[in-house]
Amino acid sequence: MSRQRSLGIAFALAVIAVAIGVVLSYSIHWFPVQASVQAKNTDRLYHVLVLASIPIFVIVVTVILYSIWQFHMKPGEELKDGPPIHGNTRLEVFWTAIPTVLLLGLVSYSFVVLHENEKKPAREIQIGVTGQQFAWTYQYPPSVTGGAPLNSTKLYVPKGESVNFGMHSKDVIHAFWIPAFRLQEDVVPGITTHYRATAVRLGNYPVVCNLLCGLGHSLMRSTVHVVTEAQFQAWIKSQVTAGSSTAAAGSTSSGATG
Repeated sequence: MSRQRSLGIAFALAVIAVAIGVVLSYSIHWFPVQASVQAKNTDRLYHVLVLASIPIFVIVVTVILYSIWQFHMKPGEELKDGPPIHGNTRLEVFWTAIPTVLLLGLVSYSFVVLHENEKKPAREIQIGVTGQQFAWTYQYPPSVTGGAPLNSTKLYVPKGESVNFGMHSKDVIHAFWIPAFRLQEDVVPGITTHYRATAVRLGNYPVVCNLLCGLGHSLMRSTVHVVTEAQFQAWIKSQVTAGSSTAAAGSTSSGATG
């Protein structure tokens, strides 16, 4: 087979492989549903990285396989040295410059996406997150409740509203991960870490501890309930009212006992 024809076959196979890889990257649902603005940004970044990575991978593999096919050692050539050739300076500059430009472009775009995910909007609410072996609890400050602070084992957030999660741990390092939001942050004893998310899809989504934190690590799960603004305010009001009633009942009981 002529060298020109073999190159044509290799090129055609490489194009087919790139097409298959791109189709698979879009046709297979690799991630959970997108439930936040940050999830959409992150998934877009993923597809950009995949579209850049697939052709590079295919090119490298194609060159390797083509070289094995065309230039493999034949019987009787075991002791034969390869021809003494000098490197091609222009080619070396090319294959150094192109990957450098590509990497700088991908890094820059990644920075843009991360900056967009972390941008503080004009309005947002604060919700505290406490991790401990092996449960999550959530704190809603007076700025959210409109009255006394609320501590709850349930996480409710309003759709379309930016939420700044302030996270701390009572014991060991945990990781507050909401897969549907594509966000994760370590929860470290002694400091408060943060991330913000804007939910855009109503529903209930799992909250997972994504760092091995002890024997009960697999059970350290919770749920984030994304609801409308009206439902969120109604839930907050019901929880504050229930808490006030419980406190009043406890005070009455203590007074009667005394």
